[in-house]
Amino acid sequence: MKISDFQTKDVINIVDGKKLGQVSDLELDLRQGRIDSIVVPTVGRLFGMFGGGTDVVIPWRNIVKIGADVVLVRLDDARVYRTEDAEGASR
Repeated sequence: MKISDFQTKDVINIVDGKKLGQVSDLELDLRQGRIDSIVVPTVGRLFGMFGGGTDVVIPWRNIVKIGADVVLVRLDDARVYRTEDAEGASR
């Protein structure tokens, strides 16, 4: 599966049924050769390019199912957000 395949799928939280958006990026563990998490921009951002705000960073372990049109995730904790400032500071 390519990242472009992920970017066309809606991300849905099965805890509350809310649509979180679409995948804009992946966080990789290059040492282990695996995906650590998927990144979904909040409302008002398009592929992380326009406007400020936060990203929802969803650990790979929270992905329940990857279907043809959706990615189902389980997010009980709302503290999986990362602000754009924090992202820039970590680089």
